[in-house]
Amino acid sequence: MKDTLIKFIVVLYRKPGSLREELRDYVVEVHGPMAEALPGLLRYVQNFVVADPTRSDPGWDAVIELWWQTREEMEAAWLSDAGRAATADLERFADLTRSTWSIVEERVRR
Repeated sequence: MKDTLIKFIVVLYRKPGSLREELRDYVVEVHGPMAEALPGLLRYVQNFVVADPTRSDPGWDAVIELWWQTREEMEAAWLSDAGRAATADLERFADLTRSTWSIVEERVRR
């Protein structure tokens, strides 16, 4: 395995009128297994907002992290049947007008 991997981050916002818990449950139970089926996926992490009365709510509901060995493998995964199905599924639970995604450069400092 190479030292550098492609990391793809998704910042999810729930659909208007839905609860944060509904998004979490759907991602864990339905969408997560779809994402895990993406070809070549090396690592998949779901991060969900937890209520914290000492901090302001961030507004978003989840941050999803996905890793591939190469960008080519990632792009092929999105074009696969599993990738197309997972992408189409987003509209069932996420507000696609606010949710965003990007390839990121991860720098671990500690």
